[in-house]
This record gives sequence, structure tokens and C-alpha cells, in this order.
Amino acid sequence: MQTAILAQNVSEIPTSEELVARAKAMVPGLRARADAIEAARSVPHDVIAMFREAGFFRILQPKKYGGWEMNPVVFMRVLNELGRGCCASAWNMMILGVHNWEFGVMDERAAQDVWGENDETIIASSYPPMGELTRVEGGWRLKGRWPTSSGSDHGEWAFIGALERNEKGIPVDRYALLVKREDYEIIDDWHTFGLAGTGSKSLLIKNAFIPDHRAHSMIDYKMDDRPTNYLFPFAMIFYSSVSSVILGFAQGAIDVFIEQMQVRQDNGTGAATRLNPYVKDRLANAVAKVRASRARMEQMMAHCTQIVERRELVTTDDRIHYMLDMARIGRECEEAVLTIYKCTGARGVYKSNPIQRYLRDTLVGANHITQDADNNAGALGAYLLSGELPPLLYEKPKLG
Repeated sequence: MQTAILAQNVSEIPTSEELVARAKAMVPGLRARADAIEAARSVPHDVIAMFREAGFFRILQPKKYGGWEMNPVVFMRVLNELGRGCCASAWNMMILGVHNWEFGVMDERAAQDVWGENDETIIASSYPPMGELTRVEGGWRLKGRWPTSSGSDHGEWAFIGALERNEKGIPVDRYALLVKREDYEIIDDWHTFGLAGTGSKSLLIKNAFIPDHRAHSMIDYKMDDRPTNYLFPFAMIFYSSVSSVILGFAQGAIDVFIEQMQVRQDNGTGAATRLNPYVKDRLANAVAKVRASRARMEQMMAHCTQIVERRELVTTDDRIHYMLDMARIGRECEEAVLTIYKCTGARGVYKSNPIQRYLRDTLVGANHITQDADNNAGALGAYLLSGELPPLLYEKPKLG
């Protein structure tokens, strides 16, 4: 059965343009459901099923497990579109879908555990190293509580982040560990002013055993025989996926702003708002920020694709520059949305106006750790001035 599924999916791989068109076609329906999804604080199962049917989960999934093993930029372009409709739904697709790329850098037994019987199984995550990780014979013991597991209602497994420490308690590596659904409890504590619909609940693990083959270092970036599209650095793929979906949020706000300002009239003069130079200026500057951010992401992916297609690794020098490039996208998108929001006046504060939801969702998305432009700027500055790298991100610590 698995062989038949593999043959069917690989032989019918759509183009990047086809996948983006599928995502674009979903935007009106997603936008219409965004308020209800926010109120429910969870993305409905039928929306996830729609994404699955469109093939979005197969974009990054390895071919040997029924996926299409495409360049990650295809996934990012799909996220650009989905984010224009319902931010929470697009965020779930981003988080749940990017995990399929991760199996391309892991022991093959991990993918067999998850997809051996069903290659549509979905994986959630919480990467912050919050819990306690202990090395034991044959693997690891893991316990603790991990926050903000977006889309956890849909996952049958979860990637969990944790630090490996030496005998002195000093962190020496950062791991992602694949945990079965039966080994963690979902705690409904996601009550937020933005991205409420993502259902980003906490995961509680009391004492789980994870065999070695279900764990991988998120820092140890090295050459091996993995397929080309899995030679990108882990952090780059995760950061840029978050940035891509936030680009969609900002574009969604711009879409709504244009629709409203094309028909709106000034309350005092009755003049068409679209003729107001202040409105036109703010719109154009917001568009410029979003376009520049998207172009920067595309340039990064084009450059790094050339590198990995030569079967080379992306250099540390490129990586630390690109990490800031990606982190700044969140900031520039929130600036773009705020720029146009200031033109909406009192009308923009009503919950009936979707632009306020795009604003709130963009602000929350831009607060994600991957969008931390301040610390990434500090890291790049330190690297350029003294060669210093932040710990546990680009390389394992050198302990004396």
C-alpha cells in the first residue's frame, strides 16, 4: 500500500505555480472563516484536511515517504498566499508542515515510525528548551512543560526542544526529540490577543523515553548523503517559514485596506478617500516594505539553493547574515500594517473590521523568537567585529 501511494504522489507532483494557485484560491474562504476560527481558538479539522488534500503537507516531505521533496521556497510561497486569508490557519499550516522537512535530516527509522502505516500523519512541536533531558541507555528521558505548541490538536506526534548538558550542567547541544502523542498531555492555556485561533497550547511530558533515532541536533550542521533539499540549515528553514507566513498577514491587511479605501468617503468633506495623498503615500510605503521583505527572502533562497545544489553547505558567514534578514521581516511587516492601520481611524478599531485582526495577528507573529531582529542584529554585529557567535545556534560550544 505504501509503495502505491509513493508511486502516485511522485508521478503527479504539481508545479510550484500550481500549488501557489491552490493556496490563492483558498484565500476568500479562509478570510470568511477567520473570525469564527479566532473565537474557537483552534483551526477546524476540515481546514487542515483541505490543506492536506491540496498537497501542502507533501511539499517538504521526503519522496521515499510519499512526499514531493520540493525546494523549501515552494512551501514559503504557498504560505505567502494562505496568510492573506486566515492568519491562524496559515500559521498552523506553516508549523505543522515545516516538520515534514525535518525528517530529511533524521535517521530514516524516525520517519518509518511516523509514516510507516500512514504517510499523512501530522506532527506538532514546541522547540523552546524548557524541560529536563537525560541521557540513558539507547536514548533519552524527557520531562517538563513546553509552551506554544501551535496546531497541537492536530498532531499525532510532536517535536520537542531540549538542551543536552554535560556532567557540570553546562549546555553542550540543542536537540529536537520526536515524542508520541500518548506521552504528552495538551494543556489549554492559549488565551491571547492575537493568533488566538492557532490553538498554541502547552504540552506536558511527565517521563518519556525517546530512542536515539528519534532525536537530532538542531546545531550540528554537516555534510552527509541526504538529498539536496535537506542540505539547508535547520534554523534557516524554520525562520524563513515563519517570516513567509507573516508576509502573508501583511499582504492580507493591504488587500483589505485597498478594498475599503477604494469605496470610502471622508466623513467631513464627502471626498473619495482614495484621492487623499496621505492615504496613497501610506499604502505605497506599506507595499514597498512587504515587497522588499519578500524579495529578500527569495534572494536568500535562490542563493542558498545554488550552494546546496553544488552539494556544499551554507557558510556560517552567509547564515548569520540571513538570520537577521529573516528576523527583520516580522518587524517590517508589522511596520507596514501599522502604517496603513493609522489611516483607518475609528473604523479600524471595530471587531467587525478585519484589518484590526490582521494587525493583532501580525504583532503576535512578529513576536515569535525567529523574528527577534534585536538579538539577531546584536549577533551579526558581534560576529562582524570580533568573530563571536551566539551559543547553541551556529555551532556546538567549545568547552575547555
